[in-house]
Amino acid sequence: MRSHYCGELPSLAEGSEVSIAGWVHRRRDLGGLIFLQIRDREGIVQVTIEPDQGAVFEAADQLRSEYVVAIKGRLRNRPENMINKDMATGHIEVVADSIELLNRSETPAILIDGHEEVSEETRLKYRYLDLRRPEMAHNLIFRTKVAQSLRRYLDDSGFLEMETPILTKATPEGARDYLVPSRTHKGSFFALPQSPQLFKQLLMMSGFDRYYQIVRCFRDEDLRADRQPEFTQLDIETSFVDEESLMSMMETMIRGVYKDLLDVELANPFPRMSYAEAMEKYGSDKPDLRVDMPLVTLDDIMQSVDFKVFNGPANDDNGRVAAIKLTGGADKVSRKMIDEYTKFVGVYGAKGMAFIKVNDRAAGLEGLQSPIVKFLSAESAEAILERMGAESGDILFFGSDTSKVVADALGALRLKLANDFELMSSEWKPLWVVDFPMFEEIDGHMHALHHPFTSPRELDPAALKADPTGTVSRAYDMVINGTEVGGGSIRIHDTHLQSAVFDILGIGEEEATEKFGFLLDALKFGCPPHGGIAFGLDRLVMLMVEAASIRDVIAFPKTTTASCPLTSAPAKVSEAQLKELNIALTAKKEAE
Repeated sequence: MRSHYCGELPSLAEGSEVSIAGWVHRRRDLGGLIFLQIRDREGIVQVTIEPDQGAVFEAADQLRSEYVVAIKGRLRNRPENMINKDMATGHIEVVADSIELLNRSETPAILIDGHEEVSEETRLKYRYLDLRRPEMAHNLIFRTKVAQSLRRYLDDSGFLEMETPILTKATPEGARDYLVPSRTHKGSFFALPQSPQLFKQLLMMSGFDRYYQIVRCFRDEDLRADRQPEFTQLDIETSFVDEESLMSMMETMIRGVYKDLLDVELANPFPRMSYAEAMEKYGSDKPDLRVDMPLVTLDDIMQSVDFKVFNGPANDDNGRVAAIKLTGGADKVSRKMIDEYTKFVGVYGAKGMAFIKVNDRAAGLEGLQSPIVKFLSAESAEAILERMGAESGDILFFGSDTSKVVADALGALRLKLANDFELMSSEWKPLWVVDFPMFEEIDGHMHALHHPFTSPRELDPAALKADPTGTVSRAYDMVINGTEVGGGSIRIHDTHLQSAVFDILGIGEEEATEKFGFLLDALKFGCPPHGGIAFGLDRLVMLMVEAASIRDVIAFPKTTTASCPLTSAPAKVSEAQLKELNIALTAKKEAE
C-alpha cells in the first residue's frame, strides 16, 4: 500500500513511481485542477490531479479533510515559480494515477491544518487528533530519536539494559506513592516506584556493574508544566566509579545527543558550580546561565543604613540583602511595571520590593530616583552603585528578607525580567551543580537534600552525626538552560554509614529494618562502591524541541490535576471489585 513516506520523496528522482498513504491535510479545487496535501508521520506532500484523469479526478473530488487515502503516482518537479519554500517537499509533487479511499472522517474537533487556539482540555480529550498535527508528530518522532541516541551510547559503553519491578514496596523518597491494593494479600499494598533507586543499587551488589533502563516512574504530587504523575526517566548506575568519571561519561553522552539531533556543540567540558555559589549568585540550584544578571549581596553595606527593612536582615544570620541590575532599564520600567513585579515576588514570600533608578551616575545620591533614597547616605549609595557596577540608565531591584525568600524572589525575578526584555542569549548553557549539602533542617527535622542513599563526603559516622548540616554530599545535577535534566550521586556502600544517615533522618532501627532491611542486609555482602544518575527523558526532549510543557512531548499525558480527559481516568470501580480487594470507601461529610 505504501512504498515511501511523504518525507522521503525529495530523495527520489523525477519520474519515480511511488505509493503513499495517509490523511488529506488540505484540498484545493481550482476548477480544472485539484490539489491535495497528503500527510503522514514523516511529512506532507502535494498531489496533483488533472481534469483529464476521469475516475481519478472524480475520486479526488469526493475527498475532504482527514479522509484516509492511498495514492499511486509519479514524482514531478514543480516549476520554479510554484515551489513552496515552507514545505520540505515544496519543490516536488505527485501526479496521481490512482486514488483509493480507505476511510472517511467526520469534521474533527481539532483543526489539524490550522493554528487556531484550542484549549488543552480539548487537545487531551481528542489526543489522537492532536497528535496528527505536524508539530506534535515531530515532537514524538524526535523523542524516539533521543532515546535511540542515548541507548546507542550506553550500549557501546558496555551498559546492560535491565528491567526492575513496577509493583514494589512503599519507601520514603520525597513524594507520595501511588498505592496498589493486593487481592491475594488482603490489607496489603504494592507501591508504584518513584524511581528504581534501590533495585539498581541491588543490581550493583549483584555484579552487573553497568546498568541502564528507560523506565516509567510514578509520583503522586502537585503538578507543574514540567511535572507529570507518571513520567519517563533514563536510569543509570555503575560500579567502581567516582563522581569525576561518571560525570565525564554522562556529559559525553548528552553532548552526543545534541550533536546527533540538533547539530549543536555543547561546552566541553561542562562548567561546574557549587550549590552555594548557585544559590548566592542566581537564587536557584538550577541556574540559567543564559541570563547575565547575578544576585549581588549587599549585607555589609546595609548593616548600618537607617532603614530597618534593610538593616534588620543584613544583621541577621538567617537574613540577606541582595540586588539585581537591569541594564538600561530605568526608562523602560514604568511605575505600573514595578507594582506588577512587586506582586510577582510576593508569590515567593517577599513582603515588598525596593528599587533604585540610576538617572545620573555621576551625580551620586542626587542622581538616584527611589522612595528609599532618603534612607541612604552618600557613602552607602556610592558603595551600592560601585558593588552593582551600576551606570546611568540602569535600575536596581532589591530583596531583603530571609536568605531563602531573597534567593527565591530575586532568582525568579531575574528570569522574568530576562523574558520580558528579551535578554536571554540564544546559546545552550549546560553545567554541573555540585557540592550540595547532605542535609537541610526544616521545622526542626533533618531531611536529605537528594535522597537517603547519597554518600556524604564525610565517611566517619560519628563525625557525620556531630555536624550533619555542615556535611557536603557527593551529589551532582546536570542543568541545561535553567532546567535540571539529570541528577545523581555516589551511593553509600557501607552498612554503618547508611545506618548513621537513617539515624540522622529520624529513621529508627526498627523502621529502617522494616522499610530497607533488604538493602541493609545486601550491604553486608561485599557491596562495591557505586553511583548513578537519572535523566528526565520528558524534560530533556521538552528542552531540545523548545516545547512549553512536557505534555507536548508525551503521547498521552495527564492534566495538571492528574486526570486523563481522553479515557476519563481516574474513574470509579464497581462494588464487586472493591469487595474483592477488601476495600471499603467512606464518604466525607461535605463542608457546611
